[in-house]
Amino acid sequence: MSGDSRIENRDYTLMIDKSSSMATSDGPDGKTRWQIAQESTLALAKKCEEIDPDGITVYVFSGRFRRYDNVTSDKVTKVYEENEPMGQTDLATVLQDGLNNYFERKAAGTTQANGETFIIITDGEPTDRKAVISLIMDASQKVDREDELGISFIQVGTDKNATRFYKALDDDLQSAGAKFDIVDTVTVDDMKGMSLTDVLLNALID
Repeated sequence: MSGDSRIENRDYTLMIDKSSSMATSDGPDGKTRWQIAQESTLALAKKCEEIDPDGITVYVFSGRFRRYDNVTSDKVTKVYEENEPMGQTDLATVLQDGLNNYFERKAAGTTQANGETFIIITDGEPTDRKAVISLIMDASQKVDREDELGISFIQVGTDKNATRFYKALDDDLQSAGAKFDIVDTVTVDDMKGMSLTDVLLNALID
């Protein structure tokens, strides 16, 4: 993976839904979605350290969010110890904070040359769908090229309404007026037996 110019000189931000439904265990091994997310976050942090030793930015969000900067693999456990699933999926607030932070750094000339990737692990439909759409449309107008900013939604639950919403973000934004298609969505059906860890590592280079 190191040596791939597409993923080097790029920042990575991981946003993890900690709404109450993330405590659901629907895998054959009995692990909750939250536990699976923790294992996958650890793998992602380790992989990103090979590319960027400063670590990744991690948000955990439900009704409110917490931001952790420079998260390396040895800090992942602490993030999960300090949070537990509760509340609902309030996505717009955390997404706005992440995007504002990116564009502030861009204006200051401190972003990486290849831009940034946001990877959002969620299991349900956000409570604030219109605000989420508006934020993504606005971000697409502010970037200079399609690969500068990527937003990958990874749905770990089976909520069909959520699937439709995240798929529409992937497929329909440009026809609705977005400047670039900056969203990629992976649903449970798309995973087809892949682990969340594999999906996250794929999101690095997609």
